[in-house]
Amino acid sequence: MNRRIPLLIFGLVGTAILMSLGFWQLQRMTWKADILAEIDARLAEPPVALPLNPDPVADKYLQVEVTGRIGDGELHVLTFGDGGPGFRVIAPMVLEDGYRILVDRGFLPEGEKDVVRAGGEITAVGSLVWPQETDKYVPDPNREKNIWFARDVKLMAETLETDQVMLAIARSTNNDGITPQRVSINISNRHLEYVMTWFSLAAIWIGMTGYALWRIKPKTS
Repeated sequence: MNRRIPLLIFGLVGTAILMSLGFWQLQRMTWKADILAEIDARLAEPPVALPLNPDPVADKYLQVEVTGRIGDGELHVLTFGDGGPGFRVIAPMVLEDGYRILVDRGFLPEGEKDVVRAGGEITAVGSLVWPQETDKYVPDPNREKNIWFARDVKLMAETLETDQVMLAIARSTNNDGITPQRVSINISNRHLEYVMTWFSLAAIWIGMTGYALWRIKPKTS
């Protein structure tokens, strides 16, 4: 039996597997790019009225405009801004029809955490969000010091007695010294790196197989 045949089969199978992984990552890259493009398009849409029953899937990143008043109490989520450490301010907002939602008012420097804010009437434009920032590694909030370590819509809504809807404010008529924050999309698209990795490995595999085949001397009779 020609000793090159098993090696050739092994080389072809390995190449096929590596190439298929590369093409799979290429499909994933296109899929992820489409998702990011869809989100960017939604963030650029003109604001509409708040839906009657906002849906966490269908209405995510929907641009809305609401009018109401900032309610009593606010929660402080530890974060970092351009100027150093600070907090995201999460507050209840009571709309004109009495509906209560959460609003992410933006960034507040650390030194202004305990400053009394006026609140009051406000018209705000922003994005509906349901951030998924909690997992088993995120500490529970320190309620005594009012320091949270992630936005948790369900728990925050229970704490502030609102519906489980959060509006990340982009601009408003009453900022209370808080700097609105652009909605951050925590979706990375590194699939091009993976595509290049798998195709590079396939090329190396082909080269190594060719070299091994070249090293095997055909038997002479």
